[in-house]
Formats: sequence, C-alpha cells, structure tokens
Amino acid sequence: MIRVLENEFYYLDNFQRVLDWIGERYRDLLGDDELAFLAAFPQLPHNARALFVRMVMRKGNLFRASKLVYAEIGCPVEASHHLLGTGWVQANPALTLDELFELLSKPEIADAFRPHLQSAQQKSARKGEQLEALRAQFGDSRPFLDWYEGCADVALRILVKPLCDRLRLIFFGNLHQDWTEFVLSDLGMFRYEQVEISQASRGFRSRGDVDHYLLLHACKERFAAGEPLDEVAADLPSHAFDNDWLVSRREKLLFQIGQQYEKLKDWDKAHGVYARCRFPGARGRAIRVLEKHERFGEAFALLTQAQAAPESEAERQHLARIGPRLARRLGHPRLAARRAPGVERLDLSLPMPPAGWWVEGVVRDHLAREDAPVFYVENALANSLFGLLCWQAIFTAIPGAFFHPFHRGPADLYSADFHHRREAEFAACLDQLDDGRYRDTIRRNFADKAGISSPFVWWETLGADLLELALACIPAAHLRKWCERILVDVKANRTGFPDLIQFWPAEQRYTMIEVKGPGDRLQDNQLRWIEYCGAHQMPVTVCYLQWEHAAGQEAA
Repeated sequence: MIRVLENEFYYLDNFQRVLDWIGERYRDLLGDDELAFLAAFPQLPHNARALFVRMVMRKGNLFRASKLVYAEIGCPVEASHHLLGTGWVQANPALTLDELFELLSKPEIADAFRPHLQSAQQKSARKGEQLEALRAQFGDSRPFLDWYEGCADVALRILVKPLCDRLRLIFFGNLHQDWTEFVLSDLGMFRYEQVEISQASRGFRSRGDVDHYLLLHACKERFAAGEPLDEVAADLPSHAFDNDWLVSRREKLLFQIGQQYEKLKDWDKAHGVYARCRFPGARGRAIRVLEKHERFGEAFALLTQAQAAPESEAERQHLARIGPRLARRLGHPRLAARRAPGVERLDLSLPMPPAGWWVEGVVRDHLAREDAPVFYVENALANSLFGLLCWQAIFTAIPGAFFHPFHRGPADLYSADFHHRREAEFAACLDQLDDGRYRDTIRRNFADKAGISSPFVWWETLGADLLELALACIPAAHLRKWCERILVDVKANRTGFPDLIQFWPAEQRYTMIEVKGPGDRLQDNQLRWIEYCGAHQMPVTVCYLQWEHAAGQEAA
C-alpha cells in the first residue's frame, strides 16, 4: 500500500525549508536577484506559491494550465495571476514552433494548422514529420494564442528555473539531488544520519565557488552530449580554485576527456590532457599513451619516476605490468618477475545446475555444512563492519563534509585526505580492536543506526546471524587490517573482497573464498586484496569451478 503524506502541501513546506536554510547559512553568497526572491516568495498567496513550486519540480519551463490541476491548489489560472507580477512566470509566452509542438497534442496540431496540413498523408504523419514539414514556413516566435487562436487553455512559462537551480545547488552541493529527497525522507524510504551542521560546514565558501561549479557542470553536460572535445577542453577552467572539492571535480572531468581522446587514438591530445591532470590513474594512462604512440623513451622515464613514488597500490600494480614490456622495447635487461604470495586454490567440478543458477551460489551451497555455514558477502561484510565500527568518525562534522540534511556520507569521502582529516577519530575507533570494546560498538550501532543511509553499511545483506558469526570468528587483528587498507584509498579499496566467507564457529575461524567460473579470471582489485590478505596471513582461497558436462564434452 502506497503511503500518503498527510500534509498535502508538503512540497511547498520543503521548498520553504530550503529557502530558510540558505537564507540563514549562505546569505553572503547570494546575488541581489536571489535575495529578492527569498524575501518576496513567502509574501505570495498560499495557492500561488504552491503552483510555483509544482512548476519548479516538473521538467521544462513551459506548461499548460490544464496540466497543472492539483486538488489542494484549486484553479491554476487563478493561482497563476498572483505570479505574473513577480517576473517569475509569464502567461501566453512567445513560443517557437518546436516549443509549441511540445505543448500541443496531435489533434490540436491538426486544428491549429488546418490550412497547412491539408493532405491525408500530412494529417496522419507523426508529430516529428509534421514539425519538419512546417519549419520552413514558421521560423518566427509567436504568443501561444497567436499560434492557436480560440484555445481555451492558458500557457505559462516559468522564467526563474536557473535561479531555483542555483538555490538547489547551494543547498545540496550538487545538481543530481533534487526536491524528491525531502519526499523520500518524509515517507521513511530513506533515512539519514543527523549531523550537527555548522557555518564552517558550508560546501560553498564564496560566490565564485558557485559560479565555478556551474561552469564545470556545463562543461560536463556538453561532454556527455558529445560536443567536440577540443571545444569542451578549451572551455574547461584551468585556473586554481580555492576549493579542493571543486578541484577534484575538474580533475575527474579532465581525466574523462583524456580517456575519450585515447579512444579516438589521438595520442598527442590524450597525453597532453593526462600530463596536466591530477586525477588518480592519469599518470599511468599518460605512460600507456606514450607507449601506444611508440615514444618508449619518454614512457620509460615517466615510469621510472612513478615507480619511485607510486600514488596507490593500483598504480603500483599497473606499473609492474607495463615496466617489463617497456624495458623489452628499449632493449634493457629482462626484469625478474615479481612473485605474488601463494594463495590456496580449490578446484571444483560440479554438475550444471538448473535454470536460475549463479556461480557463487552454486559454490556456496556445495561448501556449506551445518557446522560451517557459508555466506555470499563480496564487499558487503568487510565494509559493513568497518562502517559500524567507525560510524562516529565517518559522520564527524568537519568543514566541507556535511552541508545539508540528506547526506548518505561525507562529501569528501573519496578525497586523498579523507582519513588524514579525521585521523584522531578513526584512531579512537580502531583502538577498540585492542581491548575487545569493538564488539559492543558494532552491535550498538547495528541496533541504533539500523536502516540509516551509510556509504559502507549494507543493511540488506548484514543480518544479525551473519554479524554474530563474523564477530565470533574474525580476529580483531584481521578486522584492523581490513579497516586500515580501506582507509588508505576508500574508493579503490572498498571493492575487490572475495565473494564468499565460511565460518567454523566451534573453532572460531573463517576463510574467504573468491569464486571464478569457467573462463573467468581475477580482476586487478581482487588480486590486490588477495595479495594483501596473503601478506598478512588472512585465510583466503580462490575457487575455480568447472561444469562436469563441459569437461566431458571436451574429453570427447
């Protein structure tokens, strides 16, 4: 049964909450038009404000009054009269032919353009074909009622969508969250940790930050739309931002532009982008592009520089793969292969299951015993234990981390200094692993925070039985190593964990199992985790599964 909010003007109240929040915390960042809007909006009649917010929340900026009928608002035409004098909404606006076609139905188009769509073929054509046929005759803009004389409906254009989007950006710190966040929260579909948000927690510190975000966003939208890369790259701001958060957004987009140049095999431009990009992985891609361009000497020089100070485990792994190949190209002595720590291997040959099977589930069911249960957890268990143990540190209110009530996690979660900025808080959480307090902390947060959005806790996977087995069978020293590695590089190291975990409660031990079906191979992030576990004596097995009938066919 769909739950209905008792307050039928919930959307208006939520919109006003945003305005009040911005007026309280960001007044010094607002322009004259935004300040005037914040002051004037509450003075309008209730139904006019409600109609305005309904238009803001819908796509586009053109509407017909007949499509804006809401029981709680009443007559939309009457409500709109109070908006016309504000300059925010325009009635009977001038429309291009394309805009008109967005508002009219096919029968209405036939009625409005009766003299110009005379043949049966034209009348039965699709709207797009009719539009193409009429464009040559109607290239001008006209008021709605001049296009469609005698229409009883009223067309409205909202003129301040960009202003409202700026306010939404200032509130959320991004443009991908929208007004539905309030609704989902009010309905209880999403719950968020309540963090004390101070003036210092503002995501935007200056008006320039807002302008820079919008400029970057426009470049990102143009890139996604497939505009020429040279034009997008030229318009991408290159000056220094006084905001690390904005810098990271620019570097990510720059990296994506480099990737696209690389796909087009434009090696010079790809290398030029990667060379000035500071996004993780850009240096490795620059080496690869130089290699593809057969500039082997330059590639090897950059490789040597990177090997002296790798930016991450992922880069170290990438360099180890490229290095021998470049050395061979340059005639250097062959490098000794680096031996990975030995990992236990399990080979299984099982019957092909019926339809609906999945490889990990087949292995799980085969290995499970009454005294040694097996769970499919992949990344869920380790991340959840980390998230529950370190909940307080993750949700610490430090500047730039939380600046509205709808954060699933800190805004700087993937920044290079995420751990450093909270070093003392994380140390206090991990210290609990030394004296046994961690179990009570994890259990308490599991109960008290149940269902609250977190970037680490997988509530749908982590049941009470799994949690208790993990606390009983996984040594505190191993859990510490998992947490420490996640904190080194949250984005890279929160994935790659083995698929399954098997517990032996009577012996208080466990084994992690990575499953590979026929033709499957270990991915880079999986190899890094397996190597790390092996280096720290944490039990991990790689299971290679073959189907019995497949093996029989090969033998035949």
